[in-house]
Amino acid sequence: MSEWLDTRQQQANAAAGYNTGALGTAAVDEGLRSHMLRVYNYMTSAVLLTGIVAMLFAQTQFAQDLMINGGLLSWVIILSPLAAVMVMSFGVNKLSTGALQAIFWGFAVLMGLSLARVFMIFTGESVAQTFFATAAAFAGLSLWGYTTKKDLSGWGSFLIMGAVGLFVASLVNIFLGSATMGWVISFLGVLIFAGLTAYDTQMIKNTYLQVRGSNMVGKAAIMGALNLYLDFVNMFQFLLSFLGSRE
Repeated sequence: MSEWLDTRQQQANAAAGYNTGALGTAAVDEGLRSHMLRVYNYMTSAVLLTGIVAMLFAQTQFAQDLMINGGLLSWVIILSPLAAVMVMSFGVNKLSTGALQAIFWGFAVLMGLSLARVFMIFTGESVAQTFFATAAAFAGLSLWGYTTKKDLSGWGSFLIMGAVGLFVASLVNIFLGSATMGWVISFLGVLIFAGLTAYDTQMIKNTYLQVRGSNMVGKAAIMGALNLYLDFVNMFQFLLSFLGSRE
């Protein structure tokens, strides 16, 4: 399971009590559309960067040896994206926008190294099919989260606790190796990150409407892209458990 830790809870707290239906003036609408486009551009570019790095790294002998032998270095590669997410999450107020952006792109590269195993375990055709299925589901869920008049802020605590539970269960199952538990985790993972996609999209809107006009707008776009990136990648990996064909 890839790293899900992010700033969703801080966003939920900041958005508490906000009326998501009130978009204000035409200028605010235009600014919001521009902000959301920036978020999606960051997120899409990061996903593509991760995919390219993963495909290239998977073809190296070093990656194949690492896949077979494992060891400490493999855990460093797997856990390094989590370290980058924690730096971004806890340092967002202290880091400059440029530094935050640099860490974000570095995180995308580290995720590519971590996900290279996907291209060594599953066939290229099943990876491509799962990717496009995830992209279609993500687009629909994010569009709904952006356009719905329903306040989704109440979903936050439930979904975040569910993500924490998935993380813990995945760690436990590394040692148990239960196929049944793995299927249950994957099924719940798809549902939880589907919900988080809609929830995070609405939270990105709310955050923009709170920080617009300040120097936090650029940072908010990067952190919003990080959240959506994590939703997409996690949903992709959980779906791959169902749709993927092994080599």
